[in-house]
Amino acid sequence: MNSSADLLARMKRHLAPSLARDWPNLPVAEARGSELVTVDGQRYLDFTSGMAVTNVGHNHPEVVSAARRQLGQLIHGAVGVVVFESLVNLAEQLPGIMPGGKDMFFFAVSGSDAVEGSLKLARHVTGRPGILAFTGGFHGRTLGAVAITTSKPKYRARYEPLMSGVYLAPFAYCYRCPYYQEPARCSLECVEGVKRLLRQVVLPSEIAAMVVEPILGEGGYVVPPHGFLAGLREICDEHGILLIFDEIQTGFGRTGDWFASQTFGVTPDILAVAKSIASGFPLSAVCASRELMDRWPPGAHGTTFGGNAVAAAAAVATLAVMQRERLPQRAGEVGGRALQRLRALAARSEFIGDVRGAGLMIGLEFVEPGRDRHPNGACAWKVRKRCLEQGLLLYGCGLEEHVIRFIPPLTVSESELDQGLDILERAVLAP
Repeated sequence: MNSSADLLARMKRHLAPSLARDWPNLPVAEARGSELVTVDGQRYLDFTSGMAVTNVGHNHPEVVSAARRQLGQLIHGAVGVVVFESLVNLAEQLPGIMPGGKDMFFFAVSGSDAVEGSLKLARHVTGRPGILAFTGGFHGRTLGAVAITTSKPKYRARYEPLMSGVYLAPFAYCYRCPYYQEPARCSLECVEGVKRLLRQVVLPSEIAAMVVEPILGEGGYVVPPHGFLAGLREICDEHGILLIFDEIQTGFGRTGDWFASQTFGVTPDILAVAKSIASGFPLSAVCASRELMDRWPPGAHGTTFGGNAVAAAAAVATLAVMQRERLPQRAGEVGGRALQRLRALAARSEFIGDVRGAGLMIGLEFVEPGRDRHPNGACAWKVRKRCLEQGLLLYGCGLEEHVIRFIPPLTVSESELDQGLDILERAVLAP
């Protein structure tokens, strides 16, 4: 097997920088559970879960076995031209975990695909042009998805003109309240801001859908107050606007429930899911009720690779593992313990301004001491590098990359969790 240096050199010669120039470019040879092993034999705890994808851990044997069986039967057939059992099985099982009667699905390949499909569905069935989204949201990099993505300006730079008809409102970021309120005197001005936008900027009758991440992902792992999402639901109900939840990162057990919509007790009209649905096989879905989907006729949207047979088989196996091992519930229990310990760490460090999360989706926001919550991306970067040196892989997010995401697999063992927390604690408290 080639060395790490050789593998990295070959990658730099042939892979586009926009794809591959990231951090830390670990040259991985294999992975199991919560662990990555490099071509040089070094071992790392992966607390990125492949970017919230491997919720049942890397290479879960049941998922691998299901995919291998399907490989021997059918690898690809365009859905609609042919039909195959693995996809039908998945479509039959998903309603049992979905919020609010979602019983029909358009399967695609990526998270961006699911967002694009959700936007097209909303525009098609309402006949309205407008889309209302929220600052800090990340919804993908294709032109429609990036038009509603504002987690960082670099995702939109030099791609104008983007999709028209997009309106933006502030997300409920309590630690950095856009309305300069404190939690003790919060009156959900963030909800009132949406209402004001619909009075002063665009008529509600022009808005097809409101799109929101229940918890901001790339935008900083921001958990809104419960009343925020409920307020959006009320506005949508009043004006006939479809509510779309982008649960690409929060879905499939990550927040302590199957979906964050259940965590917050708010049901969207359309759910966009991807990432952990198939444990790393490319698969995503637009999820809605049959009544809504029946208004989206043949030819209004389509795909070649969406609903791939092998990915669907892997997804069925992934759901079986999560149900048998009660992984959503476990995420809530284990995540609660991790959150408690991380908040205790924050109390010992002047560089951690906020710790927030739900289940095993936790963010640590780093600030500059004495500068009124000024983002400290340099400190977050230093902590991530120190963790990597000790065998723990973490990743950043937030406008200034000043937030560290803590997203281990939902199958992480107690000892692995403690090991990762110990490493993170040493990295934060090091002089």
